[in-house]
Amino acid sequence: MTTPPTRLTPRKEWLVLLTLAGIQFTHILDFMIMMPLGPQLIRVLQIDTHQFGLLLSSYTFTAAISGLLAATYIERFDRRKLTLALYVLFMLATLCCGLAQTFPQLLVARALAGAFGGILGAMVQTMVADVIPFERRGKAMGTVMAAFSLSTVAGVPLGLVLANHIPSLGWRAPFFFIVALSMVIFVIGYRLLPSLTGHMRHTRQGNIFQQIFLVAKHPEHLKGFLFIALMMLGGFTVIPYIALYMTTNVGLPESFITLVYLCGGAATFFTSQAIGRLADKYGKPAIFRRVALASLVPMLITTHLVPIAWWLVLINSTIFFVLVPGRMVPAMAMVSAIAPQQIRGTFMSLVSSVQMAFAGLASLVAGLIITRAPTGEILHFNVVGYLAVGCTLLALLVAPMLRVAAAPPAP
Repeated sequence: MTTPPTRLTPRKEWLVLLTLAGIQFTHILDFMIMMPLGPQLIRVLQIDTHQFGLLLSSYTFTAAISGLLAATYIERFDRRKLTLALYVLFMLATLCCGLAQTFPQLLVARALAGAFGGILGAMVQTMVADVIPFERRGKAMGTVMAAFSLSTVAGVPLGLVLANHIPSLGWRAPFFFIVALSMVIFVIGYRLLPSLTGHMRHTRQGNIFQQIFLVAKHPEHLKGFLFIALMMLGGFTVIPYIALYMTTNVGLPESFITLVYLCGGAATFFTSQAIGRLADKYGKPAIFRRVALASLVPMLITTHLVPIAWWLVLINSTIFFVLVPGRMVPAMAMVSAIAPQQIRGTFMSLVSSVQMAFAGLASLVAGLIITRAPTGEILHFNVVGYLAVGCTLLALLVAPMLRVAAAPPAP
C-alpha cells in the first residue's frame, strides 16, 4: 500500500478534501453550465446546433490536449503552487466566457477554460492520492467526486435561474457567478492546501519526453488508460443525449429535465460518499464490480424508454445518476493507486487526457449512431445503450488486472 508523503491531522485532512472538492465543483460546473444555456446561446448568438456542439466539445478536447502538455511539467512544481496557478488561469478563462461578444470569442474562451479545467481535475485527484492513504482513499474520492453531484444539482437549475432572472446579463450571468465563487475558494485554498514536493526529490533519467513516454508505455499504466477509456465509452455515449431523448421520444416537457438533474444530483451527493466508504471497507474492486453491474439496468431502461408516467421516469433517472457516476468512485480510487507517488502527477495527467478524449469521442460516436426521424424522434438510442453496456462489461474484465503500486522506500 502507498504511504502519503504528508501527514495531516484528521481535521486538516477533512478541510483539504473540502477545498479540493470546491475546486472540482467549480470546474465541473463550468462545463455543465453550458448544457441548459443552449437555447439562449443559439438564439442570442444566432448559431446553429452544430456550432453549439462545438462549444461543448471544445472544452473536452482541449482538456485532453492540455493534459498531455501538462505531463511535461507537472512533476517539476509543488502541487499546491501549480494547482493555485492553474485555478487563476481557469478563472480568467471563465471570465472571458462571460465577456465574449461573438461565437468565435466564446469558442476560444471555452477552449481555454477546458484546457485549464482539465488539468485541475488531474491535479485534484493527484493531491488526494498524495495526501490520503490508499486504505481510506475510496471515501476521499467519494467526497471529492460529490462535486459532480453538486454541480448536477446546482449547475442545470442555477444556470437557468441566473440566465432567466438577470435580463441585463442573460446567459453571461452563470459564468460571472462561477468566477466569483472560484475567487472565494481560491482564498481558502491559498490558506489551507499543503505544500506537496515529495515527487520533486525523485531523480529522473532522460529528457522530459522520454520520461513521459516511460510513464505512458508502462504495462500497468496502459491497463489503467484502457480501463478509463472503456468507462468513458460506457457512460458518455448515453449521458449527453438523455435530455433530448426524454423530450422527443418519452414526451416529457423541457422543464422536467431540471427535475431529473436536481433529483439525480441530490441523490448522488450522498450515495457517492457512501459508495466510497463501502469501497474502503470491502475493497475497491469488489464494490466497483457490484455498482458497475447494477448500473447496466438503468442504462438499458434509459435507452429503451417509451412514453410512461413521469414518476417512473424520475425513479429510473435518479437510479441512473446514482449508479453510473457512482461506479467512478471506486474506479478512480483504483486508478490513482496504479502509479507510485513520484510519477503520479504525470500519470494522472495522462489519465485525465484519456478521460476527456474518450468522453468527447463517446459523444461523437453516439451522435453518428443516433438519427432523427422526420417526426423529430430519436432513432437508434437503444444501439447506443448496447454499446455502453458492452464497454462497461469490458471494463469489468480489465478491472481485476489493475495493480496497486509498491510503497516507496522510507526516507
